[in-house]
Amino acid sequence: MSHTTDGTGPDDEPSATDATDTTGSADATDTTGVADAIDSSIAGRTVLVTGGAGFIGAHVAAALAGANDVRVFDDLSTGERKNVPADATLIEGDVRDREALADAMAGVDLVFHLAAMVSVPQSVEQPDTCQSVNTGGTVKLLERARIEDARVILSSSAAIYGRPARIPIEEGDPKTPRSPYGISKLAADGYVRAYADLYGLETVSLRYFNVYGAYRGSGEPGGGVVATFVKRARANQQLVIEGDGSQTRDFVHTTDIVRANLAAATTEHTGEAYNVSTGTSVTIDELAGTIRDLSGSDVPIVHTDARTGDIERSRADPANARRDLGYEPTVPLADGLASLLGIEREASIETDS
Repeated sequence: MSHTTDGTGPDDEPSATDATDTTGSADATDTTGVADAIDSSIAGRTVLVTGGAGFIGAHVAAALAGANDVRVFDDLSTGERKNVPADATLIEGDVRDREALADAMAGVDLVFHLAAMVSVPQSVEQPDTCQSVNTGGTVKLLERARIEDARVILSSSAAIYGRPARIPIEEGDPKTPRSPYGISKLAADGYVRAYADLYGLETVSLRYFNVYGAYRGSGEPGGGVVATFVKRARANQQLVIEGDGSQTRDFVHTTDIVRANLAAATTEHTGEAYNVSTGTSVTIDELAGTIRDLSGSDVPIVHTDARTGDIERSRADPANARRDLGYEPTVPLADGLASLLGIEREASIETDS
C-alpha cells in the first residue's frame, strides 16, 4: 500500500499480506542520522512496529532497536527489507489477518501502528480496501492489544481535518476529511479513543502533518512534494507546482516524528490525540525556491492548473503535544532540506507562525 504524495499525512508507511517470519535485513545501515540524533529512554520492552519497513516506521524501529526486543510487521508492498534495522525481527503479514497479528503481538507491551494504505488517489480508486486496511486493520490490532494489555500509538494524519476551519489547526477543530483515506484515518483515530474510554486501553493518537526526510539505508528523500522537488532539482529538471504556489504547508522532519512517538510511549496522558507539526508554514513557491537555491540549480519553477479540491492553507498548533508529551520540533526546514541535499546549510527559509 503506498503513501500519499500530497503532504497531508505520513508518507511511505506500508500496510501489512502473507505472514512469514524472517530476520531483519543485515544491510539496513542508517544513512540518515535520525536514530543517532535521538536518545531513547525506552529499554527492555517488547515492541511491535507495524509498517516498520517503510519511510517513518523504519526510523521508529531503529530508535528502539538494540535496547528493546523490536518486531517489525509489514507486508513489504511498499516498504523494503533494507529499511529494517538489523537487530529487529521482520514478520511479513497483513494487518487484516487476525492470526498473523496474534502471532506478531504475542507478549508485546508497546505497539506503534503505522501500517496503512496512505495513497489518497489509491483510496479513491479502492475505498473498500482503504477502509478494510486503515480502519478494519486498526480495530483488529486494538482487539489484540486488549488481550496483551499493550499500549498503542497510532499514526494518524492531518488529512482527518480536511479543509481547515481556522489556522492554526487545533485538535478539537471540525473534521471534514475529503477522501476515503482521510475518512478511514478519522475512523481509526476515533476507534483508538473509544478503546481508551470503553476498555481502559492505553492509547495515544499522533496526527502527523507534512512529513519529510530520508529513507533508512538508501538515504533517498521521502515525503511527497519535498521528495519530488529534491529529486527533480538533483536531476536538473523543472520544478512543477500545481496551482499558483501560494498554498501553505507545515513540514515536519522524521526526526521530530520519531521523538513524538517515543514521548507518546511513556506519557501519562493516554486516551488523547495530538498534532505533530512545527507550528510554522511555508508556501509551496517558497519551498521550491529554497530547494532550488540549496541545490545550486537554476531549473525553472513552473505552474500548472491547480488540483481540484486542493487545500489552500495548512498549519497546526502543536501546543498540546508540547504540554503533555514534552514535544518540541528540533529540525528547522532549511536544515532538513540541506541534509536531504547532502550539503551544509547555506540558506534560510522564512516561515509563517
